[in-house]
Amino acid sequence: MNSIFACSGSRSSKTFKPKKNIPEGTHQYDLMKHAAATLGSGNLRNAVSLPDGEDLNEWVAVNTVDFFNQINMLYGTITEFCTEDSCAIMSAGPKYEYHWADGLTVKKPIKCSAPKYIDYLMTWVQDQLDDETLFPSKIGVPFPKNFLTSAKTILKRLFRVYAHIYHQHFSEVVTLGEEAHLNTSFKHFIFFVQEFNLIERRELAPLQELIDKLTAKDERQI
Repeated sequence: MNSIFACSGSRSSKTFKPKKNIPEGTHQYDLMKHAAATLGSGNLRNAVSLPDGEDLNEWVAVNTVDFFNQINMLYGTITEFCTEDSCAIMSAGPKYEYHWADGLTVKKPIKCSAPKYIDYLMTWVQDQLDDETLFPSKIGVPFPKNFLTSAKTILKRLFRVYAHIYHQHFSEVVTLGEEAHLNTSFKHFIFFVQEFNLIERRELAPLQELIDKLTAKDERQI
């Protein structure tokens, strides 16, 4: 699956974790192609809305996979700057610190460095996306009743990678010439989670000022 936003430059081909592909010939692959086409129109509000006649779970699943791939690629460009020494704590500015727990192997939240936290996080997301009982890719296989709850947790955690990149590594992103790609990817992410109320406002607090700036122009046009 090609990510909806292509990266430029040699660094951008580097991903943190293996890319998650949606198999060709599936309905989800067709939905992914539809998403890429509508994003090309330049109207993100329209691009994130549920296409007529489509299933919400399937639309959320396709976009969650794409956001994983985008964040995977974005973080892959700055891993050399996100180290145990430079980022000893997983944070998003001085006010927000994240501790890792997955509820299974790590039940009690643990304090860890940003690279370790993001490694845990992206591995955990990858496992969720690869779970056919949670993210079914075969036609006719229903989504579980708890799918949206699980998707909300995935997206909430993926947001934390954006938050860390913006707060701790934005200068490196600018130096690498990836600023426009990061902003476009994050704006798409925010419009999507806002459209379907997938992340609580308090969870978005570390980047609320940026979110307000990115969405203000579009709200004036509505």
